[in-house]
Amino acid sequence: MTNSTPPNRHLLLLNGANLNLLGKREPHLYGTTTLADIEARLQNTAAKHGIRLTCVQSNHEGVLVDTLGELGLLADENARFDGVIINPAAFTHTSVALRDALMAAGKPFIEVHLSNVHAREPFRSHSYFSDKAVGVICGLGDLGYDMALSWFLRHVYDEV
Repeated sequence: MTNSTPPNRHLLLLNGANLNLLGKREPHLYGTTTLADIEARLQNTAAKHGIRLTCVQSNHEGVLVDTLGELGLLADENARFDGVIINPAAFTHTSVALRDALMAAGKPFIEVHLSNVHAREPFRSHSYFSDKAVGVICGLGDLGYDMALSWFLRHVYDEV
């Protein structure tokens, strides 16, 4: 981070249904790392680069939709965000509302999935987000979150 770093660097980390159970639920698919572990690791990396990272997990899609609106279109300039890392979880296959909220926010987002959704049940291959995301990371476990943050560091904040 340089002295010319803008003071309002802000990213959202949104996690959908059941991701609060990471580390306990189906560890053979999702690993043993908890969501709190992932958030703490990303918060640490973000802080080193002068980025505020707001983390929201909800089992209710409306909470995620409201977060995008409140911190995007409705927020004052100091609360607005530059982009989104999102693991929509089951909402990937069902939520037009969350897709619409991401489109309304007009910010780049990266879709992250812990498991390889294409190697699972056929319905998991369809995403309401992938065609609008700047990137999709799946099957690399919790490392996918770090990769998404690295993309924002390089492509939004011009850091190497």
